[in-house]
Amino acid sequence: MPIDVRDLRARAHERADLGEILVGGATAGSLDLQDELYRSFPLVVGLVLLLSFVVLIAVLRSVPVAVIGVVMNAVSVLAAYGVLVLVFQDGIASDALGFTPIGAVTPLIPVVLFAILFGLSMDYQIFLLSRVREAFDASGDARRAIALGLEGTGRIITSAASIMVAVFGSFALSRFVLMKEIGLGMSAAVLLDATLIRVLLVPAVLGMLGPAAWWMPGRAAAAERGSTAARPRRT
Repeated sequence: MPIDVRDLRARAHERADLGEILVGGATAGSLDLQDELYRSFPLVVGLVLLLSFVVLIAVLRSVPVAVIGVVMNAVSVLAAYGVLVLVFQDGIASDALGFTPIGAVTPLIPVVLFAILFGLSMDYQIFLLSRVREAFDASGDARRAIALGLEGTGRIITSAASIMVAVFGSFALSRFVLMKEIGLGMSAAVLLDATLIRVLLVPAVLGMLGPAAWWMPGRAAAAERGSTAARPRRT
């Protein structure tokens, strides 16, 4: 009967009378790597989310929009994780991609994808929302600002996303499962981020909030109102 590595180590630890007993091998090494990777991963995720929130507030001067940006970035990363689980853990489309599923995603992949995809999503987020912010400052019309922001960034975002999806998607044709996971995860995240999230979800949430989306508390709000009033409005 197979014995779990952690259970074997616990039993070895109990036999202190035998001296120090080490458990090695491929399985034990894989578990050690996984434990090391994910020991600090929640802290890293928390710090990245917090820093992203602070940066978005500084750039866009809005608490609700900063919250929206962080949440939408997280949604794109989680969507990529979901695609990886469906394909590499559950085996959907494994024949088409030319690999045999082992019932799990490589432990390194979620960590790597989080770091890369959150940075890419932040680029799209700031690029789109900064244009919406500029249009709102100029017109004071929240819905018109959304339309102008989408109009001004839509082609660029779509073009950039198309190039990245093509490049990352080519990795999925590799013979190595690790490269397939990276390529499929990144291409799926960029595709969803540039279409469903940036074109539909973000504008929809901003539209529902209206002018309240650009709220800032305390002195920052007062200074922002004065700055906006001082700017000439376009017609």
